[in-house]
Amino acid sequence: MVTKLYPTLDGKVAVLTGAARGIGKAVADALIENNCKVVIGDILEKEGQEVVDAYNEKAGSKVAAFIRTDVTKYSDNIALFKLAETEFGGVDIALMNAGIATGADSMFTPLDGNLELILKKEMAQIIYHLSYNTDATDDRIIDINTTAVIKGTKVALLHMAKRGGGSIVLMASMAGLYCAPNLSSYNASKHAVVGYTRSFQLMPSICNVRVNALCPFWIDTELAAHIRNSDYEKASHAKVISRSRYATMECLVEGFMTLTTDESRNTQTLKVLPDGLEIEPSSVAPDSFSGNADRETLAEFFPAAVAAGKRALAEALARYEQQQ
Repeated sequence: MVTKLYPTLDGKVAVLTGAARGIGKAVADALIENNCKVVIGDILEKEGQEVVDAYNEKAGSKVAAFIRTDVTKYSDNIALFKLAETEFGGVDIALMNAGIATGADSMFTPLDGNLELILKKEMAQIIYHLSYNTDATDDRIIDINTTAVIKGTKVALLHMAKRGGGSIVLMASMAGLYCAPNLSSYNASKHAVVGYTRSFQLMPSICNVRVNALCPFWIDTELAAHIRNSDYEKASHAKVISRSRYATMECLVEGFMTLTTDESRNTQTLKVLPDGLEIEPSSVAPDSFSGNADRETLAEFFPAAVAAGKRALAEALARYEQQQ
């Protein structure tokens, strides 16, 4: 994929989760083409190491590193960002991309596990039933798609604050803005990412870090291919998805680069659509949230909140340094 060049990225260091393949790898490819150093964290060890080895071989020097990363664990997120510091001196850019769709349709799935029932099914159906048959499945989609994004972002903030600033892009989805009826838990997990993204209004003033989200429509990845190949009687949405127009990977990469390089962008949710990129406007609070009598108080809030944020950041950095 031919990538537009962004001179301001030259020499920057990026950390990416879930970048052994698919969307994450496409973004990593573009960053490498723009003379960035990249550090990839993924549970796919073989694939991730192969990607990094290929980057280093082509460059003739060390421009990439890999570490196995379970994004649900603070310890793994810390190790990932510390590797970037050790290998390349710090972190300027982060993409929180790791995610799953297993357990997306959870409205009427079983309330407990029943392995005996699963094992009686034909082998071709075992994966389907395993996906919807344990407490762990309901927990895991939120753990990976939402809680892990929060954990990774918290670690990224500390490393970027030490660096003097940076840009974090969170991978949300169009399902974080609109709801498909067959993707209830997935919808919930991605709506949470959008809400989290919109909570960082003050962060540029606190530590010069910007946080934005990408919300792609369907893109031709392994996930989309798996859904297209689903049994339409069991997954009625699969036919709709298989016949939809897809957004392109090139458009998604452009969206990531736009959010990363345009320093005016913060707390934006950028939609990646078949027709191109489009910003989703944030909701405007009703007037009843604050009357005219509160305007002075609200004007005082923001500088006070920034000052409090800077104190909290200093305390968090001190704790972090002591724990390492």
